[in-house]
Amino acid sequence: MSGHHPARGRRTTERKGDIRERAILDTCEALLAHKGYDAMTVGDVAQGAGITRGALYFYFGSKQEVVTALVARTVAHLWERSRVTAQTDEPRQAIAAAMQRTVELWNEHGLVMRTAIDLSLTVPEIGELWNHTADLFIAAITAVLECAGIQAGAAPDQASAMARALCWMIERTFYHASQESREALQEASATCEHIWLTCAGLGT
Repeated sequence: MSGHHPARGRRTTERKGDIRERAILDTCEALLAHKGYDAMTVGDVAQGAGITRGALYFYFGSKQEVVTALVARTVAHLWERSRVTAQTDEPRQAIAAAMQRTVELWNEHGLVMRTAIDLSLTVPEIGELWNHTADLFIAAITAVLECAGIQAGAAPDQASAMARALCWMIERTFYHASQESREALQEASATCEHIWLTCAGLGT
């Protein structure tokens, strides 16, 4: 009988830990909006999450680690939403769905996305996360282009090179539009979708 209690206790602790970690990351995202990365402190995050600084250090070693975890959570959501849509057999549907998912995520978490881009050159862990996510999207865009009949390969007019350029074009376009308005994001999405369709030979 007694052997069951520690396991149950561990599961409960993990659940509480997950809830507390989520509170820390949610607080960090809110503080990015109110204070910005540079002005935000570990103390601010701990206070917002309703815990002590010492308790926060149990989960994260620094402000940078908190933001890195927040970026990781956000890009995981981005990839999870987009992964299935990129696997459809119909390129037009795949492109439209991927762009819509991207708009939704930038609407919800644009500040985190911009922070990730801003820090990707100076925080190696965030840079690796962001580049890994880009690689996943480049592979998905490549697959859509090849499905539309673009030749596979890395030459300038072939699918993987075109996909790389499209990925970074979309990133930069959404980065700027997200600082303006939801309408600007929707317009940016429509433009990127048009360019992607044109590259795929599906433009009207």
